Amino acid sequence: MTEQQKTPYDLPDASDLTIGILGGTGDQGKGLARRFALAGHRVTIGSRKAERARAAADELGADLPVSGAENPVAAGESDVVVVAVPWDGHKATLESLRAELAGKIVVDCVNPLGFEKGKGAFALPVEEGSAAEQAAAVLPDSRVVAAFHHVSARLLLDPEVDEMELDVLVLGNDREATDLVQALAGRIPGMRGVYGGRLHNAHQIEAFTANLISMNRRYKAHAGLRITDV
Repeated sequence: MTEQQKTPYDLPDASDLTIGILGGTGDQGKGLARRFALAGHRVTIGSRKAERARAAADELGADLPVSGAENPVAAGESDVVVVAVPWDGHKATLESLRAELAGKIVVDCVNPLGFEKGKGAFALPVEEGSAAEQAAAVLPDSRVVAAFHHVSARLLLDPEVDEMELDVLVLGNDREATDLVQALAGRIPGMRGVYGGRLHNAHQIEAFTANLISMNRRYKAHAGLRITDV
């Protein structure tokens, strides 16, 4: 009998993971922190300044298991670390945290985008190929996974939105790590993690965010993605 094919639902238990979010004071990072905390995870928001991180955590409410700390503390104390920093500070931030991130699953959701009046958002060239590949190059001792690129920050933060209703494409070279990040995505109601290929395919995933921004501006929406027949 052939072994049954794995589905996006045949995944490890991620319920006990603690999560650090670098760049957690921005809307995307803060929104992910909120959703993970609502799912029962202990979350540490990271920032270059501890007071900014604590203020962001306080904004999410005292009833949630979210704290704030400087980036090295958020990285060092967490099982999984999400990178949600601005693109222009991406490489320098990761270089400064190489020791704290060694051995950890690092989830990069950064989209290298530019904006030009009259043209809108567009993908920027990245020497390593993508932000995720840059992270992997900077962090050789970490398990880098690309995910959460196409999630609306506004919906993540909206208390009226109970379910996110989208799929998260998860890319990486370490199957155990991508399975765990898929499971982590599935901890958020309505969200599903779907394997999207190896890390060298991350460029088009990051770049597609520019197309989503264009769609959302045209239709005044907060569109995400759904993958059919999986």
